[in-house]
Amino acid sequence: MIRVGLTGGIGAGKSTVAKTFIERGAYHVDADRIAREVVEPGTPGLAQLAEAFGPEIIGADGALDRPALAARAFVDDDSRTMLNSITHPLIGARTKELTDAAPADAIILHDVPLLVEGNMAPFYHLVAVVHTDADVRLDRLVNLRGMDADDARSRIAAQATDEQRRAVADLWLDNSGTPDQLAAQAVAAWDDRLIPLRDNIAAGTPAPLPTGVREYDPEWAVVGSRVVGRIWALLGANASAVTHVGPTAVVGESAEPVIDIEATVADLAVADSVADALTAGGFPRALPSDGERLHISADVGRPVRVHLRPTAR
Repeated sequence: MIRVGLTGGIGAGKSTVAKTFIERGAYHVDADRIAREVVEPGTPGLAQLAEAFGPEIIGADGALDRPALAARAFVDDDSRTMLNSITHPLIGARTKELTDAAPADAIILHDVPLLVEGNMAPFYHLVAVVHTDADVRLDRLVNLRGMDADDARSRIAAQATDEQRRAVADLWLDNSGTPDQLAAQAVAAWDDRLIPLRDNIAAGTPAPLPTGVREYDPEWAVVGSRVVGRIWALLGANASAVTHVGPTAVVGESAEPVIDIEATVADLAVADSVADALTAGGFPRALPSDGERLHISADVGRPVRVHLRPTAR
């Protein structure tokens, strides 16, 4: 089982990618749908909102009046915090429930508009970002969805920047062309990255590492930072430090294009105890070696070695 986070700015075209993945068998978990579900009429979530923000947020039909809620919940930081304290645990619990129900061989597609803003990227095997320039998204929102132009600009401005999304993107899907072209990129990502990653993790098999020295690539630092976050998410308190090391961490250096990550643990017993978690998280264990434990990425598109090294060597 692998978890793929799908995100992109409002109007970017995520639905085309989601549809393409779902047609190929992805197990879809839609964050927006869950957010609506947990506050449907008769739910504890709606009752909690009414208690916190007043019965006026419930319409005559018994459903949540979203504009009325927004008028009360977004007036200041305390109100927003109250809203999030009610909805986030409910959304999280329902998301876990759906994820736990997925088949063992599933590719779980978690469709999350605010994935970047919520700092959720490290908790996915891969993050797919659908990109469209802001002016194109504005045109779509206004002319295709009928949204007020000022409202559309405000929503775009309130979301993550393209640079912030690119920093977390393992898959960058460019939607500057036609829907068919975007769907073709999604098919290629499914066939060339997602299926091999799922199958390698299931088999506990690392992906082959590239060989040969290449000129320095600034993307190495970006990927290194992204993988450091992923390893922290997998190891948590079992590691005292996680760092991008080796030749690819040196600016300007030519190197073998493999990201080396050093995770410092108390001893080799701790390193052995986290082997299954790293394997399930996308980094199967390689052959044991003296003085450290080595894990290698199962993702054919992201060559990484993770060195688990004890504090005292």
